[in-house]
Amino acid sequence: MRITQKIKAEMLSRLEKTYHGAKSALNFSNPFELLVAVILSAQCTDVRVNVTTQRLFKKAATPDKILQLGLAGLEEEIRDCGLFRNKAKNIYKTCHILCEKYNGQVPNDYDALLSLPGVGRKTANVVSSIAFGRPAIAVDTHVFRVSNRLKLAVGTTPDEVESKLQKAIPKEKWSEAHHWLIWHGRKICKARQPLCAECPLNDLCPSALLTDAS
Repeated sequence: MRITQKIKAEMLSRLEKTYHGAKSALNFSNPFELLVAVILSAQCTDVRVNVTTQRLFKKAATPDKILQLGLAGLEEEIRDCGLFRNKAKNIYKTCHILCEKYNGQVPNDYDALLSLPGVGRKTANVVSSIAFGRPAIAVDTHVFRVSNRLKLAVGTTPDEVESKLQKAIPKEKWSEAHHWLIWHGRKICKARQPLCAECPLNDLCPSALLTDAS
């Protein structure tokens, strides 16, 4: 099945109709809280991250407050979030940089975000898009999986998929489409048992696992 630009446009139209208004499942109230939450979300569910940040932000919701906790204290607060030692180290280093270079604020410059410990393209794109309103497509495991299955953007790396999604999706829709793809991956196009029979794209998807009931 050849996935033409017309088919891709129809896929996006259906995703928009299905997930219109979808937003991040992470809880946050400012760019710094979002940045910390996204760093914590690596190999961890948003539900677990929200439990962790609810506890953490009651004690320390700013870079200087996290530095006051100390590295060991920060580790203890995020212990139930996977890879907590490495995440604590990166968050702690990032807080030092934010206090020393940016007056405790998260920089809105993309390259500056990328320079922070623990911040890759996915995290920088999420923060740029949600906190600062810039068009961006963050490729997490859901976006990567759904994009490849639909052949909306085929790639072997997140960067390759991101580049191809930018070509397939109008720029003004990048940030919204990021959420459509994430929620589709969570609700229907699941990793192990995709719910193809319930999918609004099953007649367009080259990977659909449907059985003929006739």
